[in-house]
Amino acid sequence: MSSSPDIQAIDARVAAPAAAPVRLPSRRRWFMLSLLLIATIINYVDRVNISIAAPFMAKDLGLDKVEMGLIFSAFAWTYAFALVPAGFIADRFGSRITYGVSLISWSAVTVCQGMAGGFASLFGLRLAIGAMEAPAFPANSRAVTVWFPARERGLASSIYVCGQYLGTALFTGLLLWLATTYDWRHVFYSTGIAGILFGIAWLFLYRDPLFCKKVSKEELQYIEDGGGLVKASKDKNKFKWGQIAELLKYRQIWAICIGKFASTSALYFFLTWFPTYLIEERHLTMVKVGIFAVLPFIGATVGVLLAGAIADWMIRRGYSLSFSRKLPLVVGSALGMSIMLVNFTDSNEVCIALLTIAFFAQGIASSSWAAVSEIAPKELIGLTGGVTSLAANIGGIVTPIVIGQILHVTGSFAYAFWFIGGVALIGTLSYSLLLGKIYRIELKTR
Repeated sequence: MSSSPDIQAIDARVAAPAAAPVRLPSRRRWFMLSLLLIATIINYVDRVNISIAAPFMAKDLGLDKVEMGLIFSAFAWTYAFALVPAGFIADRFGSRITYGVSLISWSAVTVCQGMAGGFASLFGLRLAIGAMEAPAFPANSRAVTVWFPARERGLASSIYVCGQYLGTALFTGLLLWLATTYDWRHVFYSTGIAGILFGIAWLFLYRDPLFCKKVSKEELQYIEDGGGLVKASKDKNKFKWGQIAELLKYRQIWAICIGKFASTSALYFFLTWFPTYLIEERHLTMVKVGIFAVLPFIGATVGVLLAGAIADWMIRRGYSLSFSRKLPLVVGSALGMSIMLVNFTDSNEVCIALLTIAFFAQGIASSSWAAVSEIAPKELIGLTGGVTSLAANIGGIVTPIVIGQILHVTGSFAYAFWFIGGVALIGTLSYSLLLGKIYRIELKTR
């Protein structure tokens, strides 16, 4: 008696060998991005910790406003001028070694800040931290360029850039608690030790794509087909000074340098003088400072993530790369001028709302890192990031000193907000009129 067709089909499936499991492409690039995010959080917590400690530290060590302005700006002096050699180092030794050594070094000096006894020691230690943190963002830019295709690069850059705001939003309350419960020195001890531990972990966990055993061939192909420079880890070209001279002939480099100077000027107000402004001019209690100081940083985090996601979405929808990358830069810079409106309100709540909008705008403008990744010559990925960061952090030198002098002369932050708003206007003009078409620069100097 013959079996039914249904039974025969079942028997055939049972007898057939099991199909080989389909290997899904790995997503190792997102794990590497999470490491960049954590490293950037630590990087910025170790920058902003001094602003949280400042009111207590100034009183304990007898520091006036001019001295505090110099201490706040000291970091940016060495940071700015170490960025170009730091970019060369990132290109030569890769993100793993460059970032790991940098992270452990600056974190060790952060611990030493807790032992400072006066203006000279604090000033010197801030100079040292600036130089040691310089490789961070060139290494970030390089890592994103080798790990991500162009269609994902805006979001990837936004995610690690948001670390500069997210760390402050998450840890301001904790650091204020340490400063008030113990003393200001514990702010530096805790953040420095955390950085040393993560720096060691970074050296064990991070790898460039070609040297990562856990990335699949499918993911490598996906990255490379999408414009990711996965072979940059293998191709180490000899650096020539003429390459910098040629790089500086491009209007795109100058436009981004000017725009980043403008957005970084606003950033450094929030990283340095912001808590002092809330305490001394707005007369907020420590509890309210712990709450209100977080809000602008949350706004900036949303801004930078939104800018990257929208730009990548526009590229996928068929908009040109230039329009997709430029639109957030122009909008963010223009909206940043809203910080001047703070001078027209006596309400603390309205003031915080306006500052949150202004810092949200600064977060949008920080998507310039994606533009840097798009235009950087493949031979000089890290160095291009270093050059643009050098220009940006001149704003970090100028802004704290200018605000300190304004406070010394006028006793008010009013002119400080006019200054920051005016610089935002310059950034808007640079991105809208000077930037032009965005494309990867090809150097003739070899």
